[in-house]
Amino acid sequence: IAGMDKALVGMCVNERRFVKIPPKLAYGSEGVSGVIPPNAVLHFDVLLIDLWNSEDEVQVQTYFKPEKCPRTVQVSDFVRYHYNGTFLDGTLFDSSHNRMRTYDTYVGIGWLIPGMDQGLLGMCVGEKRIITIPPFLAYGEEGDGKDIPGQASLVFDVVLLDLHNPKDGVAIENQQVPESCERRSQAGDFLRYHYNGTLLDGTLFDSSYSRNRTYDTYVGKGYVIAGMDEGLLGVCTGEKRRIIIPPHLGYGEEGRGKIPGSAVLVFDIHVVDFHNPSDSVSITVNYKPSNCTVLSKKGDYLKYHYNASLLDGTLLDSTHSLGKTYNIVLGSGQVVVGMDMGLQDMCVGERRTVVIPPHLGYGEDGVEGEVPGSAVLVFDIELLELVSGLPEGYMFVWNGEVSPNLFEEIDQNHDGEVLLEEFSEYIQAQVDSGKGKLAPGFDFEKIVKNMFTNQDRDGNGKVTAEEFKLKDQEAKEEHDEL
Repeated sequence: IAGMDKALVGMCVNERRFVKIPPKLAYGSEGVSGVIPPNAVLHFDVLLIDLWNSEDEVQVQTYFKPEKCPRTVQVSDFVRYHYNGTFLDGTLFDSSHNRMRTYDTYVGIGWLIPGMDQGLLGMCVGEKRIITIPPFLAYGEEGDGKDIPGQASLVFDVVLLDLHNPKDGVAIENQQVPESCERRSQAGDFLRYHYNGTLLDGTLFDSSYSRNRTYDTYVGKGYVIAGMDEGLLGVCTGEKRRIIIPPHLGYGEEGRGKIPGSAVLVFDIHVVDFHNPSDSVSITVNYKPSNCTVLSKKGDYLKYHYNASLLDGTLLDSTHSLGKTYNIVLGSGQVVVGMDMGLQDMCVGERRTVVIPPHLGYGEDGVEGEVPGSAVLVFDIELLELVSGLPEGYMFVWNGEVSPNLFEEIDQNHDGEVLLEEFSEYIQAQVDSGKGKLAPGFDFEKIVKNMFTNQDRDGNGKVTAEEFKLKDQEAKEEHDEL
């Protein structure tokens, strides 16, 4: 009616008006049979709920935008977002927040109502915007048959959490690359690294730092998600990089644990060390004296200083801080295999750096509280003293001719039997006089007992003349003896 036509002009949504319309602008002298009498003044209490025009377009109002926006939503992108959906009057009809689950969909290919397809274009991850959609770009005259009535304008308050395209690959952002990078990781290498794992909106889902333990794995062999397998190739020890992994190279549509389905993953990693199972000990000579003729060999007794560290420079141990050398018999198993190898062919005064892969060091278990499992070790070594050892298989050698009456000399009481005490006293006397030499670096009592046990063939605690034999008299048996 004419009066209502005039009364509604200029109204706002949620505005309430009391409208009084005279008969001439209403139903006049005829009225409406059975409802409105002739010449009736009409009173309307009006509340405007919705308002749109056929020329309206989607309205976008951004009320928060991140400072950094490296990428925006384009047609065919897949997005994850939260929203509150209301009518123009503010009535809530739906909310992803209430379901505690994002709405996940492709954009611009008809999976959404046309207005939302338009409204999401150009958004950044973390951006918040209000998208107002007229009904002809939403659910039209019919509504959705449930919560949204026909001809309803819709208002969506949206925050974009995630964004990728099915064509995306792994994206790598180098944050810190060491100046010296002699080696880069390859498929088949074993890496130890720390990481923080977040979603694109910055939500933390995992961190190796919180466990105070590196993540240790092979790369390029399927031990980790495909995107991480790719992102860890070509790294240097000490490098920090950001690896951005689309869901089809991460945990896919299903997600895992704290990781929602179809989520883009962001890993900020720090490579602590890496090695290959085929690696051997690496030796770098830093200084060698001009007079370097006597070289260390298996059985030699060595005294040396060292600084031990991880590949990333973390100091593990140092003899300098203890104020004393480390002393070993080379090749006797007193140190890890890699150190036995690294100390070979070294002369007194020489300084070298020895890099030992874990399979020649402390292995997967490491040393609790001291050396991490699967750690590459770096030793800076200076050899200070070398005492030549004995030929392999010998614990004692004569410096001169051997007495033809050796057994009688050892058997001091001439009873035809040699006890351990007699044997020990005799060996000690030979060493003190310079006639004989014991293998250096070993405990005297243990060596002598071992030598005596080898001679005491019947194990009765006594050595007879028949049992007593020199090393070169042994035709077939192999004993560490005289």
